[in-house]
Amino acid sequence: MTRFTRRGLLRTGAAAGVLAATGLPAIAQAKRGGHLKMGLNGANTSDSWDGRTHSDIFIISAALGAVFDALTEVGADGALKGELAESWESSSDAKTWTFNLRQGVTFHNGKPFGADDVIESLKMHVGEGVKSAAQPIVAAIAEMNKITDHQVQFVLAEGNADFPYLLADYHLLMYPAGQIDEAIANGIGTGLYKVESFDPGVRFVGTRVDSHYKDGESGWFDTVELIAINDITARMNALLTGQVDVINDIDFKTESLLKANPMTEIFEVTGNQQFTFPMLTDVSPFDDNNIRNAIKYAVNRQEMVDKILLGHGGVGNDSPIGPANQYYYSDMEQTAYDPDKAKFYLKEAGLDSIDVDLSVSNAAFTGATDAAQLYQASAKAAGININLIQEPADGYWSNVWLKKPWCACYWSGRATEDLMFSTAYATGAPWNDTHFENERFMELMSAGRTEFDSDKRREIYYEMQQIVHDDGGAVIPMFANFVGAKTNKVMNSGSIGNVYKVDNGRVAERWWAA
Repeated sequence: MTRFTRRGLLRTGAAAGVLAATGLPAIAQAKRGGHLKMGLNGANTSDSWDGRTHSDIFIISAALGAVFDALTEVGADGALKGELAESWESSSDAKTWTFNLRQGVTFHNGKPFGADDVIESLKMHVGEGVKSAAQPIVAAIAEMNKITDHQVQFVLAEGNADFPYLLADYHLLMYPAGQIDEAIANGIGTGLYKVESFDPGVRFVGTRVDSHYKDGESGWFDTVELIAINDITARMNALLTGQVDVINDIDFKTESLLKANPMTEIFEVTGNQQFTFPMLTDVSPFDDNNIRNAIKYAVNRQEMVDKILLGHGGVGNDSPIGPANQYYYSDMEQTAYDPDKAKFYLKEAGLDSIDVDLSVSNAAFTGATDAAQLYQASAKAAGININLIQEPADGYWSNVWLKKPWCACYWSGRATEDLMFSTAYATGAPWNDTHFENERFMELMSAGRTEFDSDKRREIYYEMQQIVHDDGGAVIPMFANFVGAKTNKVMNSGSIGNVYKVDNGRVAERWWAA
């Protein structure tokens, strides 16, 4: 069974979220000019400039990757650095944080950026009826205080050593205070590119801002164009025929075409991307952990990795903490394909067999429908009859995910254990896509945030991974590498981020024309 190991990651140069490519030009060769064209999936007609709703790589690349900024940024090398925040410091208990903001920054409409913008932009993620995946991050802030026009103090309800990492979340975009509705309607941010045109689910065009605070460090293209190409075959053809310069999520089945073409190059990094099948644990029959365990033992994970990923990833173990996380529990006992064990758990639930519906679409992840068919075949031997419901690609994330009892899904993973757990597993979190609740888990989450001893923190996160493995509702059969492709018309520094797809969604900022 293919498993990731810490030693193996170190051999490939990836550890704690850092993976560097080799043989590519240094950033010193970067120069201004040119037009970037990217073909990306994950686009929806419901896309907007409202960061609270962002969920997939097209709008992430357009928003955080071009038009807007956050307070902090995870660099291509995996290190945290300031974006709109220049520096920060905390109290000894990591409960009070003071952020010094960049001066001289303006929004695209000319409004100066300052502390008021930070406070109002964060507050929009909490409140009555507000739906935002970043709600758990902001809700943990007990006080937001403006010290000066360019200094903000956050007092957390409880200490969190990872707090600066959390502020790099792609939902936490900075908007102009008093003008947020206008900024959402028109795409007004402080990013390197201002909106030239935006057709949701179709296309985004941005024009380089003059005199930007990132001049000389990033933002090399004069214009950037993101084209929605959700179909994988069309995306591959667009790259091979030179219609676009960069694509994400290549078709592994036709990878040889890219390798044979001297004009194209594949880029691949090991990250925490996971292809999942979340079950709502408060909906029958998935409210019975025996049923959940039966379903987990009924999937042939290695077969899925071999036939869906074709070598571009490894077996998952029903925990969202991946091989690029610092406290990845690689030695946790692996749940293997075992029809007899699945039958045992069915009997524990008082059943000899069961019929369940699984909603699926390739919008969930590339190859999701094929993966679901493999799941259907392997589960049959355990007496689990999976009825596949083919869902429309458009609107999948708004109409199926978080709504249907069992569906296909993907997660990019997160830079820290706490961010992953608080986003998708904390009780009541908007993106808790299994409705998982566990009192011990929540106690450990609080303990992990304030523990500075690395060995003790490791023990905490290991136990949390074990809990979601044993009792959670997410089947995580595989971790998939981030694999994209580009033409020789564009270049990069040699380090490609592995927190999200296509260099953390920041190709428009970090790459340049050859």
